[in-house]
Amino acid sequence: MYARSAVIRPATGSKLDQSDEAERLRFFISQITDYAIYMLAPDGKVASWNAGAERFKGYAAHEIIGQHFSKFYTPEDQEVGLPERALQQAKESGKFEAEGWRVRKDGTRFWASVVIDPIADASGTLIGFAKITRDISDKRQAQEALRESEQRFRMLVQGVTDYAIYMLSPGGEITNWNTGARRIKQYEDHEVLGTHFSRFYTDEDRHSGLPARALAQAAEQGRFEAEGWRVRKDGTRFWAHVVIDSVRGDKGELIGFAKITRDIT
Repeated sequence: MYARSAVIRPATGSKLDQSDEAERLRFFISQITDYAIYMLAPDGKVASWNAGAERFKGYAAHEIIGQHFSKFYTPEDQEVGLPERALQQAKESGKFEAEGWRVRKDGTRFWASVVIDPIADASGTLIGFAKITRDISDKRQAQEALRESEQRFRMLVQGVTDYAIYMLSPGGEITNWNTGARRIKQYEDHEVLGTHFSRFYTDEDRHSGLPARALAQAAEQGRFEAEGWRVRKDGTRFWAHVVIDSVRGDKGELIGFAKITRDIT
C-alpha cells in the first residue's frame, strides 16, 4: 500500500453508469487547458494526455503516449536522476511536489509547478501516477524581478553614507547595518547586529524610557520623528535627526521598524 495514494475503488452503480461517469471524467480532463493533467504508467511512461499538456509541452497525444515522462526534464535533471526520484518519493510519501524547469517539444524551457500522486487499486497495487503540471513562468519572472529590485535596493541602501539606515526587529534589536551607520555611529556590523538600538541613546534618555516610547509611537502611529543627542562607539555625542517607521506584513502584523538617522550637528 502506498502512503496517501489515491485509490480506485469499484463503483456501486451499474457498469453503464460507471462507463458514463468515466467518460465524463475523461472528457472533462481532456478539455482543461490551464493545467497539463495526464497519467503515467508505474514505469513512468505517459499513458494519457490532455489539451493543457499539449498546449504547455507542444506534443500531440500520438507523439508522446508511450514515451517516458523524463523527456520533459532538462538534461541536467535527467543526469542526476530527478525523474526517477520524483516517482520514488511519490510512491513512498504519497505525493511529490516541486517547482523547476521543464522542456517543451521545441526545446524551450518553462518554469513549472509539478504534483505527482500515486494511484493504487482497491488491493493497494500501484497502477500508475497522476501528474499535474502548470506553467508558472510569469510567477517566476515576477519573483526574479522582485529579487533583483530588492537586491538593487539593498545595494543602494548599503552605498548611502550620509544616513544611518538600518532595520530593527519588533523588539528593537538591530537586524542590518549600512555604510552610513558604520560611518556615523562607528560600529562594524558584527559589533552591533542583534543588539538593542537603545545603546545609541544617552544614559539620561535610556533611564527615562525614550527608546521604548519611540518604538511604541512608531507602532501605534506608523512613525516616530525627533531630534536629540545620540552616542557614538567612542562615547562622543552628536545631534541627530531620527525617523522610525513601522514595517508591517501583508496581514498588517508588525514585522519590524525602519530607522533612519542623520548627523545634523
